[in-house]
Amino acid sequence: MTNTSVSNTVRLFGAGLRALLALTLVCGVIYPLAVTGVAQALFHDRANGSEIKDRSGSVVGSSLIGQTYDLPKQNPDDAEEAARPDLKWFQPRPSNGLGSNSVNTQYSLILSGATNRSGDNEDLIKWVTDAKSAVVKDNSTASYKVKPADVPADAVTSSGSGLDPNISPAYAKLQVHRVAEKNDLPVKEVEGLVADHTTGRLLGFMGEPRVNVLELNTALRDLIQG
Repeated sequence: MTNTSVSNTVRLFGAGLRALLALTLVCGVIYPLAVTGVAQALFHDRANGSEIKDRSGSVVGSSLIGQTYDLPKQNPDDAEEAARPDLKWFQPRPSNGLGSNSVNTQYSLILSGATNRSGDNEDLIKWVTDAKSAVVKDNSTASYKVKPADVPADAVTSSGSGLDPNISPAYAKLQVHRVAEKNDLPVKEVEGLVADHTTGRLLGFMGEPRVNVLELNTALRDLIQG
């Protein structure tokens, strides 16, 4: 009786071990390799993070995640010092209320999230009012004056995720004169750059036209560097 019990235990243990090895091979090796192979073959760009590269081939970011374009802090040790936009670049949407980190210094957040304020919230009203004033001031040049009514909503509000890499064509066009002036470029040339990087609605009716800020600024840098 004892020998039979031991024999059954050994047999069950052996069956379990074989099942473990087989499932490990199928689920832990064969399946991941198959999925990776299909992804690399059919969706190579997306599978590798939708990377954007500059003219030299260096990766400058992902087309799926927004970045800020700010001047270096005057006092790097001052955590309270407000970021100042580098006005020679096209600016993305605001990212108010999303926190900061020291891991990714290119963008002041790790966690995705919205500001979650109601339409009549005093903080939100102040953010939008201050942002609109800054957009009007920053983008007005000697030959081009921005009117408050010309400022689109995405210029003064963050996206639901706070990670939106795109802006509206209207916001991109509003920045053209300032970018041209700061970089000593003809306005028409910068307008052409925006037009070249404007993506229309999917299938002609889904979503909204958009401009990817990282792609646009990467092309701008290549143009500046000649």
